[in-house]
Amino acid sequence: MRQEHRVLESLAALSYRAGDLESYLDEIASGVSRLIQSDWSIVTICEGEAGRVLANSLGRGLSDCEFSTHGTLVAEVVQTGRSLIIEDIRTESRSAMPPDGYLCYLGIPLKTPTGDVIGTICSFLRQPRQFSEAEVRMVELFAERAAIAIDNYRLYHQQQQFNERLEREVATRTEELRISQATLIERERLAAIGEFTAMIVHELRNPLTTVELGLRYAHRKLSETGDPERLAIALSESARLKHLLNEILLYAKPQELKRSQLNLTRFLQDLLGQLREMPEASDRHITLTSDRPDVEIVGDVDKLTQVFINLIRNAAEAIAAHETVRCQITAAAQPDQICVHIHNGGDPIPAEILPKLTTPFCSTKPSGTGLGLAIVKRIVMAHGGDLAIASDLETGTTVSVCLAIAPVRS
Repeated sequence: MRQEHRVLESLAALSYRAGDLESYLDEIASGVSRLIQSDWSIVTICEGEAGRVLANSLGRGLSDCEFSTHGTLVAEVVQTGRSLIIEDIRTESRSAMPPDGYLCYLGIPLKTPTGDVIGTICSFLRQPRQFSEAEVRMVELFAERAAIAIDNYRLYHQQQQFNERLEREVATRTEELRISQATLIERERLAAIGEFTAMIVHELRNPLTTVELGLRYAHRKLSETGDPERLAIALSESARLKHLLNEILLYAKPQELKRSQLNLTRFLQDLLGQLREMPEASDRHITLTSDRPDVEIVGDVDKLTQVFINLIRNAAEAIAAHETVRCQITAAAQPDQICVHIHNGGDPIPAEILPKLTTPFCSTKPSGTGLGLAIVKRIVMAHGGDLAIASDLETGTTVSVCLAIAPVRS
């Protein structure tokens, strides 16, 4: 009765808090050693043939070491799920032995509430001795506490990991929802702007056409007697205004794509053959290199033609005669994308203008409308791609268009 009272006092003194498993198990190992007067007690956890000492009655510094359970007394206890008593190893013939210097061994399995054996409490004595049933039951009580603590610790950390994954998933889904909502709002806004713009452009085109016809008539009638230069300026401004209205309409209306699968390298090779004949490319060199000549994309051929004509024309206008516009197709940072880089070595774009270049009515050209790159960006984004512009004094200007790679045809 006295010994059982000591056991109850020892168990009542144990204090476990989530996250403080090592101290709790050290208390259990020390308590077992005191109760059965063993020289050394440890708490182990096992998985397969790998074991680890979680607690040690001889001090914290000897814990948290790993060992192989193959051919050990620990493995026998875990495999059988029963307590193992060796009163004097010298009187037994077995392959598994206690550590050198120890003759007596008591091993108790750690069983979870579901019946799984996850480790052991092992006690070692330098001298032979017998264990009563009451002593074994006492150590089994400590083993039960240790198993519950380890199981709860595992469940606690699994719950923490689940909560962290859940928080990350919620954050990801929330961000995706925010982007989707922003995209929807932007589409609705652009649709409303497009409808309004189309109406304005339509209303302006009619009187503008009338004015232009009148100017052309006046130019024919008054070219000999009047002032032809003023009429020429008026006609030029009329044409510029008509071009501006067309670009506004092109920017504002939704980007409806007619998609088809095409080889990007061949597409650009064919396009560059035509672009070398345009006035802006006169006396300029345009080259194309491709690291991925076999890559195909899915896109609207007409829209992509518009994108690359605009970008290559801009690059050609930025350099002097006999200089080179370099087009290069390379792999993107994202494995499912391919990038087209268009480089020119002309004067760099001022740093204060660079972030605004793809916004409407921002242009580095004196006569530019500022809608060309804005339209390019909208087309690229409609394809699910990315547009980036980098410019500095040393390397010149590079415009990069990254597009999704088409799925491999089966």
